[in-house]
Amino acid sequence: MRRIAPRFRREPTIALINIVFLMLIFFMAAATLAPPLDGDLRLVRTADLDGRAPPDALVVHADGRLTYRGAALPDADAYIVRLPDNAREIVRIVPDADLFAQDLVRLGEELRRAGAGRVVIVTERGLQ
Repeated sequence: MRRIAPRFRREPTIALINIVFLMLIFFMAAATLAPPLDGDLRLVRTADLDGRAPPDALVVHADGRLTYRGAALPDADAYIVRLPDNAREIVRIVPDADLFAQDLVRLGEELRRAGAGRVVIVTERGLQ
């Protein structure tokens, strides 16, 4: 009587490689969809925040400069004037981490006086 040698089944590694490759392609594509913020901007950190992406956010630098979509703005009124009426209900600002709190509060008050319904501060956790 002959003894049958046990056969070793090969693992289906091709399917696993295909899945990993598709995941890589997905994450590469998803990472390029978000528009980049200014390179010298460091975001404020918070523990809990209802995350919303800043599609039309006002960027406030540490020295108090205001930019909107890469263009410099002189003040909060200039930002509000550029927004359509329906976008003035919720205004998002992205402050630099080194911006003084007093300046941030003052900017929020200026935005409210200029016509913003609600001012939302976007931080690092909110962008994730």
